[in-house]
Formats: sequence, C-alpha cells, structure tokens
Amino acid sequence: MHQKTNWAQFGTLISVFFFWGFVAASNDILIPVFKEKFMLSHAQSQLVSIAFYVAYTIGSIIYILISKSVGSDLLNKIGYKNGIAVGLIISAIGTLLFYPAANTSSFTLMLSGLFIVGLGFSLQQIAANPLAIVIGDPATGSQRLTMAGGVNNFGTTIGPLLVSFAIFGSVSAANTHASIEAVKTPYLILGLAFVLVAVFFKFSSIPNKIDLDTVSAEASENDSKLLHRKSAISYPQLWMGMIGIFVYVGVEVSTASNLPNYLKEDLAISTDKVAPFISLYWASLMIGRWTGAVGAFNVGKSAAQVMRFVMPYLAFGIFLIVNKIAQHDITPFYVYALVIVVMIIGDLLSKGNPARMLLIFSSCGIAALVTGMLTSGMVSVYAFISVGLFCSTLWPCIFTLAVTGLGKHTNQGSSFLIMMIMGGGIISLLQGALADTALGIHYSYIMGAACFAYLAFYAIRAKALLKSQGIDFDALQSSGGH
Repeated sequence: MHQKTNWAQFGTLISVFFFWGFVAASNDILIPVFKEKFMLSHAQSQLVSIAFYVAYTIGSIIYILISKSVGSDLLNKIGYKNGIAVGLIISAIGTLLFYPAANTSSFTLMLSGLFIVGLGFSLQQIAANPLAIVIGDPATGSQRLTMAGGVNNFGTTIGPLLVSFAIFGSVSAANTHASIEAVKTPYLILGLAFVLVAVFFKFSSIPNKIDLDTVSAEASENDSKLLHRKSAISYPQLWMGMIGIFVYVGVEVSTASNLPNYLKEDLAISTDKVAPFISLYWASLMIGRWTGAVGAFNVGKSAAQVMRFVMPYLAFGIFLIVNKIAQHDITPFYVYALVIVVMIIGDLLSKGNPARMLLIFSSCGIAALVTGMLTSGMVSVYAFISVGLFCSTLWPCIFTLAVTGLGKHTNQGSSFLIMMIMGGGIISLLQGALADTALGIHYSYIMGAACFAYLAFYAIRAKALLKSQGIDFDALQSSGGH
C-alpha cells in the first residue's frame, strides 16, 4: 500500500526552499557590485560564493560532531520541525551583520553575514530534503523534491530583481553606481521573514519524527538485498552521490555567478542591466522543476502529459511578467521559448526515473556549455543560461539516488550530501581563476562541462548499484504512485 502525500505538511515545508533560492540567486547580484566597489579580481569576487556555500560544509560537520557527542542523530533528538526552526533563527542572526557591514563598507563583515546565513540553511536542508521524500510514496519522492525545487526557483527568479531594485534604486534606471549601504535593507527584511517563518514552523503540523527504515523497505523489491551497514558513508551510492552533489551545485552556481562578468566583458552589458539575465537563468531552473514535478500530482496519464507542456510555459510566463513589472525589455527573451522544447523532450524521455533523467539532462548540459563556448553574442548567452534548464531536476535525482536504501542512516547521509554544497563556492572560484588566465571567461565554462561528465557517469553507476540492492525505479513507478 502506497502512502499518499500529505499536501498540508508539504505546503508548509516548501516555504524554506523559497528562502534558499532567494538568497542564492541574490548573491549573483552582489558579486559584480562587490567586484566594482572593492576592486576585486574575478577569483576574489567569487569569495561571496565561497563564504555562502562552504558554510553548508561547516554546518554539516558541526551537525555530525554534535550528533556524535550526544550519542544519537541530532534531528531524531530535537525533531525535524524544531531543527528547521532553529536553522531559520541562525540564518536570521546572519542577516543582522549586513547592517554594520553596509555602514562600514566592510567586505569581511558582508562575507561573515552570508556565512552565518549559510550555516542556518545547512541545518534546514539536512531536515527538509529527507522530509520531502518521505511525506508520501517513495516512488514519487524525487518528484516531490523537484516540486520543492520549483518553489526554490520562484525565490531565485524574483530574488535578483528585488535585490537589484534595493541596491540600484530603480532597476530600469541607468545607474551603475550602487551604494554598498543599500545592500542592508533587503537582508534585514529577509531576517525578519526568517524569524516569522521559524515561529510558524514551530506550531505547524510538520512531523518531528519519521521512520526511515520503513521507507527503505518500501523502496526495495527484495528486503534481503538491502545493505545494512554501520555508517552512511559505507554505501557506494552515497559517497559517489556526494561527489555528484559537489559538482552539480558547482556547475549550477558557477555558471550563474560568472555570467555577469561574461555579459560585461564580452557583450558590454553593464552591471545594473544583468538582473533579467540572472533572473532568466534561475527561472530556467523553475521551468524545469515545475515540469519535473508533474509526476508528484495524483492525476491521470493524459492530464499529466498535457501538464508537462503547460507547466514550463506557465513558469516562463511568470519570468516574463515579473521582468515586465520591473520595466525590463522582455522582447529579446521570447526566443527562449524554443530552447524550453529541448528540456520538455528530455523530461518525457526520462519517464520519471531519476537515474535516466540525470543521464539525459547531464548530456544536454554538456551540449549547452560546448555550444556557448563555440558561439558568441546572444546565442552564447542563451546557451549558458539554458544550463539552468538542465540543472533543474538534478538535485532531486542525485539526492534520491544517494539516500535510497540507507534506512536509519538517511539523516547522516543527508548531512554528508549537504556538506558537499561547498562545490558551489569552490567550482565558482576555480572557474573565476580560469577566467583570469589566458583562457578568458568565455572558455572558462569548460569547468562546467567536466562537472556534467561526472554526473552522466554517476547516473549509469548508481542505477547498477541500486539494482544490486533490489531497488529499481522503473519497477517502483509501474507498481504504484499515481
């Protein structure tokens, strides 16, 4: 008997996914502003990404150490709901640092504030990702994570626009001289929102305890084939998935965080005009995730097929409306509707199988980056931006493949995966360093192509590993869910 999704609990849970996206995408507006104001190199400007994403690693290490010291998993001790609320309060404390940082024009304090925000996000992620998978049928766990990711990318779509508005005054004005003091306003408002949502979570119906062993048993065709190991890291699907998360977050973040400098150097687009391009990149993730989430809804096959064509263009419509309200010229972006067709075809071919989707979309990502490097002008810009479409559903695919079959070690596995979000900072820094060499920023995107190549390999290997443990996602999908 397959468990139905608890939509009331899930609806509350995905609110934190919005905040993760809002802050992550807003960093891409901060990077060129700080580069200009503090006179930084490409690599130095990527310290914004390093501070934010390495915080996930430090947060995960702290989580593991505390769990060891208290003799049991921290979330099992304090509860999932409480863990998310505590994480939100930690992030709120981080936003307070933006006030003195902006007043004193301190780059170090700015980075410290982002680091503490990231620390809070790490605890939220460790709790929220397994919750999204287990609040319903294991067969549709990756689609629920995809749906949560769609909400995350609603945050990433409007984040750059709101932060750009707060920093530059009017996003449509030809104002390239941003005030560092203007940075504090959006982050203080964000901090207040964190506190309010933390209180809301505390009194919500989100479960504090979940039975992870039962979930693993439901996912396997043969319980006897399940691995029963002493530690999460002993499971091959997990440690290979950790590398997968590292390179996936790396290519997703570095593609976007290096985009403003590419637009400025190769297309002479000024810093205050990059917001709609960054917004389209993150909207591309929303477009892909809204499409991939269709499988989580309990609708008929024909209705699901229609939704797979409607949802991506609905998400694209939101991007166009938001940018029209922001008084940007949206006519150059209409042609992007054709690029979305490629993503829809990939989604249909995947048939909801996370391993197959990971292989197809990673291959498309390589093709997009190679196209971007071999072309110039707006063709290259749209090719680089389309990486967002192909990154869109990779997080839930990797996460689901990596934690499936871990049973009671799922939380530990989750914390190890969240630790690897540091790839967002490190890969961005490496690409920035490549851009500072003779290779230049245009060809520095070879870094992302290498990341996608590993993900294609992991898709093939993880499928074989899970099949040896009695877990076949094609069989799971045909036997239940919807």
